[in-house]
Amino acid sequence: MQTYYDKTSTTSNKPWVIKVEDVAVTFGDYNALKNISFTLDQGEYLYIVGPNGSGKTTLIRLLTGLQNPTTGVYKIENASVGYLPQKLNSKKAFPITVEEVIYSGLKKQKFVIEKEAQGKINTWLEKMQIAHLMNKPIGVLSGGQQQRVFLIRALISEPEVLILDEPTSALDPKFRNYFNHFIDELHKQGTTIIYVTHDLHDVNQPEKKVMFIDQEIKFYGSISEYHNFIKEGEIHV
Repeated sequence: MQTYYDKTSTTSNKPWVIKVEDVAVTFGDYNALKNISFTLDQGEYLYIVGPNGSGKTTLIRLLTGLQNPTTGVYKIENASVGYLPQKLNSKKAFPITVEEVIYSGLKKQKFVIEKEAQGKINTWLEKMQIAHLMNKPIGVLSGGQQQRVFLIRALISEPEVLILDEPTSALDPKFRNYFNHFIDELHKQGTTIIYVTHDLHDVNQPEKKVMFIDQEIKFYGSISEYHNFIKEGEIHV
């Protein structure tokens, strides 16, 4: 299969924030990732796509420091990172409220939530349309509600890089549209976005990038180039 792969970063004159060089991740005899190299510039928006078991989540774990490479190196250059994982593990009996979960995302915390921090929490709860859940235990919320809470936790410290692993999987269709518009607005304000998804069918924004991985990078380029690549039958989605 022909591979379209642009290792360079040519879409802007901005400095890079993420650089991955010849990374491989193996578990025993299994190669989860191999020969991974790419650069992402400050303020770019990258979709990561690929089939189940292709290594998408392993790559995200690498970028968030939860997984070490077997070989190769990766660098995040002077940027704070916010992360929304795909799977949220909140047991119903776990005694922590929505407010406390969000507060734990702040860089500096005290025993009592101060007025400024409380104001931030209230503002974000309003933005995510869940202000009425502030004092609820996190474990009793639906999957979609928990997704919103952990998104706030990822955003409340205003990270320069936001990494989202299948963020809309538990959201209802109406809020999913609002969510994607909200992430677009963050991007316009300068946040670098990495967004893992299974569905790019409705995305038609030429300024964004796509990476298709299946253990290796099979495609890395613009959305328009990606759609042409699919039409030519080089990738089966």
